[in-house]
Amino acid sequence: MVAERQVTIQNTLGLHVRPSAEFAGTAARFKARVSVLKDGQTVNAKSSIDLLTLAAVAGTRLTLRAEGDDADQAVEALSKLIDSKFGEE
Repeated sequence: MVAERQVTIQNTLGLHVRPSAEFAGTAARFKARVSVLKDGQTVNAKSSIDLLTLAAVAGTRLTLRAEGDDADQAVEALSKLIDSKFGEE
């Protein structure tokens, strides 16, 4: 099963160290292979270092893609995390 969704980074500081670690930790809870795509670059969503290389500031459009049995749940959880602004402004 493959799930995919477009999201927009909404928190003011973007995908910096703490949100990247929280995002990777959430992605790691799922068996699915989870990737984040930005402008032709694809990174492993379970790696906070890889996520930081995206330099995703507020307003950045990303595509979340998951492949595996729990792909839908992974994409949903990560989308909700982004929508929550990682608990920031």
